[in-house]
Amino acid sequence: MIESLIELDQQLFLWLNGLHADWLDPIMLFITKRNPWIPLYALILFLVIRKLKWQSWSMILAFALLITLADQAASGFFKPFFERLRPCHDPAIQGLVHMVKGCGGQYGFASSHASNTFALAFFLWFIYRNSYAKIMIAWAVVVSYSRIYVGVHYPGDIIMGAILGVLAAIVTFQLYKRIFPNHLEKIHGIV
Repeated sequence: MIESLIELDQQLFLWLNGLHADWLDPIMLFITKRNPWIPLYALILFLVIRKLKWQSWSMILAFALLITLADQAASGFFKPFFERLRPCHDPAIQGLVHMVKGCGGQYGFASSHASNTFALAFFLWFIYRNSYAKIMIAWAVVVSYSRIYVGVHYPGDIIMGAILGVLAAIVTFQLYKRIFPNHLEKIHGIV
């Protein structure tokens, strides 16, 4: 059963990774990097601080917990525990992978990019439930797909990363709701 899932994951990866175009490579490389998204994170923090003022520390603390949970679940636990090679390191398909640039670490299950982006997107969704939060979920999907496109993650890595991210968002939101219920009322008007 597991072998069949792994084979299906490899076939789906090769199909999705094979849907590349030269003109799209630099766009996907830009999307998959972390630094281009710093202005987005800064904007989110700015909006939170502007709305909550001195109480913004609670949301900043929640963001820190959120990303720590999401990232450590994927990178700190799953990758070293499962030791599943990234497609670009997998000898069975290595020659078939369309690589845009560099392969990254040896292991890829589960995707930290997917975990972190889905954690942030769903945490914002749980708080706002508006169009901006839906855009953040679409952003998480695009960033996650870029990881398949550039050749560094299987679809299964992305799916598990997304699940870990959503779980981190649920845990963080539930804690925030219990510890700072009055802050949620102020937050709803941020965007």
